[in-house]
Amino acid sequence: MISFDNTEIAFRSKNNKDLQRAYLLFKIIGAPSLVKLGKIITPLAIKLKLPIKGLIKRTIFKQFCGGESIEDCHTVIDNLNQFGIGTILDYSVEGQTREDDFEHTTQIIIQTIEKSATDARIPFAVFKITGIAQHHLIELASNQIRAQRKGLSFREFSPEETQGIASILERIERICAAAALHQTRLFIDAEESWIQTAIDEWTFAMILKFNKEKCIVYNTVQMYRHDRLDFLRQCAALAKENGVLYGVKLVRGAYMEKERARALTLGYPSPIQADKASTDHDYNAALDFLVEHKDIFSVCAGTHNEKSSLYLASLLQNEGIAPSNPSYFFAQLLGMSDHISYNLSNAGYKVAKYVPFGPVNEVLPYLLRRADENTSVAGQTSRELGLLIKEKARRKQA
Repeated sequence: MISFDNTEIAFRSKNNKDLQRAYLLFKIIGAPSLVKLGKIITPLAIKLKLPIKGLIKRTIFKQFCGGESIEDCHTVIDNLNQFGIGTILDYSVEGQTREDDFEHTTQIIIQTIEKSATDARIPFAVFKITGIAQHHLIELASNQIRAQRKGLSFREFSPEETQGIASILERIERICAAAALHQTRLFIDAEESWIQTAIDEWTFAMILKFNKEKCIVYNTVQMYRHDRLDFLRQCAALAKENGVLYGVKLVRGAYMEKERARALTLGYPSPIQADKASTDHDYNAALDFLVEHKDIFSVCAGTHNEKSSLYLASLLQNEGIAPSNPSYFFAQLLGMSDHISYNLSNAGYKVAKYVPFGPVNEVLPYLLRRADENTSVAGQTSRELGLLIKEKARRKQA
């Protein structure tokens, strides 16, 4: 029986100094006013070239990132591997807008794929399409696809837009072709609903091309959207019709406030579930569906939710699927939910941690976004704090 309350297993990779750093960070993250202030002050201090990079690197960066380069991540990769946990190297530079930056990011993503091919400790690679593309071009392509599906006409793209979208598709295919060549499983991350239409379409094109014999390309499905169960049913039908395997990284989602605010401002129905209970219901219903159609789907449950993690473990047991089956993974972010990751791994399940990396200054937007997301997830930070306090007390008594 898996217990996520076992802090000895959860934090066995951490020394007392690591525990104290995590405790202080989650105390800060648990205070929304401090997080809000940090989001203003930290980028300003970086811009003014104030000497805070070292402080960031020793604290929030060390907790949630593997290093500034792939090579820097080796210590974290080794540490996770000691406890049977894999690494997903995630180049987490956000907000780029220039073509040469997109090309640089593409090359680094391909390097993570090549690294995975020679290192069994790295079971997946990952990338975000907004990391290699102009956001407005993905939105434009999404609008066109939605119009076409409704049988509506859509304006012609300018030569610059046509070339820009062609460049995006070329980079996506180059990354996916590298994954297929090296037999590295590859997650394509989900993003906001108004650009996800194109991302889903482009991802499926890669699935058709590269998932004929093995599940290489994985689409990411956000279950805080109320239409995603139907979407998964459509994916199953399309995969069966085309004779391909379909990889799914199943998550709850990370853009809830932004999605609701945009829908309200622009006057369209929100794509987000009415409440958390509906999201939780659909997440577990999606797990049911994916496991039921195990001939089509490979699954990575990217979740920090204890109930859903236990639910998938019980589903696999009931279906007679071994915990070590590589078609079923659990994944959490580095520095978070260790009580889930380490206890699942200890029970024999396949687990991997997302390990963000990149130059401190350029990864800072990612780190601040993660801190902000944590303050908005009810109970997440208090649960982390409670477990850290429990482990600190256990070690004092040992």
